[in-house]
Amino acid sequence: MKITAIRAYQVDLPLLEGSYKWSGGNSVSVFDSTVVEVVTDTGRSGWGEVCPLGPAYLPAYARGARTGIAELAPYLLGMDPLALGEVNRRMDAAMRGHPYVKSPIDMACWDLLGQEAGLSVATLMGGHVGERFALYRAISQESPEAMAGRIAQYRAEGYRKFQLKVGGDPDTDIDRIRAAATKLQRGDVLIADANTGWTQHAAVRVADAVRDVDVYIEQPCYSYEECLAVRRHTNRPFVLDEVIDSLDAVVRGIADQAMDVINLKISKVGGLTRARQIRDLCVSLGIAMTIEDTWGGDITTAAIAHLAHSTPERFLFSATDFNSYGSVSFADGAPQRVDGFLAASHEPGLGVRPRLDVLGKPVLEVTTA
Repeated sequence: MKITAIRAYQVDLPLLEGSYKWSGGNSVSVFDSTVVEVVTDTGRSGWGEVCPLGPAYLPAYARGARTGIAELAPYLLGMDPLALGEVNRRMDAAMRGHPYVKSPIDMACWDLLGQEAGLSVATLMGGHVGERFALYRAISQESPEAMAGRIAQYRAEGYRKFQLKVGGDPDTDIDRIRAAATKLQRGDVLIADANTGWTQHAAVRVADAVRDVDVYIEQPCYSYEECLAVRRHTNRPFVLDEVIDSLDAVVRGIADQAMDVINLKISKVGGLTRARQIRDLCVSLGIAMTIEDTWGGDITTAAIAHLAHSTPERFLFSATDFNSYGSVSFADGAPQRVDGFLAASHEPGLGVRPRLDVLGKPVLEVTTA
């Protein structure tokens, strides 16, 4: 099997609830997603997706993804897409860094591997664990009362894990955490996600003020060193997200006992190949994970589902599905939330069939022809 063409499609993903707000005054209402098709000489195509959360979140942005794919694609033509290690080595040799550019290509190659083998990606990654897995629901930044009010709404939809978007004024964030905690029921999980928004001294103050609250503290500060200082101050379980961008970062965090949980975002580490490596390391060393991505639609949700569903339950802290947030679907076969749970498809590959009537014509095509 040889790669004969790489195509990219652009699709807008509007939010059902209007906007998504987090620390630093950041807000997005329509996400710009890039869908990648890796075409082969056998007639099969594999599909991937990358959707950055805007340029203010991580060193990634939507037009940059498409520009990077155009740069990488000529180096991959003629390669065997099933040789995942070689594909990743070629991408790394051709482009230093920019893991989010490489992620949808790697994802599409996994889709092709599953199709060729007649197995789901979850099966290839270790097998489907159980019938389904639990999701969390992010609560966009609003007033303390409004955010607390969302708990009952989302619990009625089946969620039991709630991620508050904090990282603003420390006094208001303390109120947000305490107000939300009053709405919890036995078995609920509350995470206060600052998305790097606090300074170190503000994070220490907030952590100290909620020492008696059953809440996880997630990525309070911008740098790893600041987060580590807060971690050593607080008695609350601790989650690292934005600074977990490689296998090396995980190894360092484990050595420093810097976290109890990591958020493993597929595109942030370069695709499913490296995400699986990090997942397996965390399982071996006892670190729990939330498996997700920066954002996305049907294909990203499918990739998350396959990685999450093949993860041992005791180490799968949570996962996310973007289909519950968006108002546009562009692929048949994508996993759909049932109550607060998701399951990966048993169909070969990722199990998704993109609809070209929604995607439209490719905005980029690199081919051997």
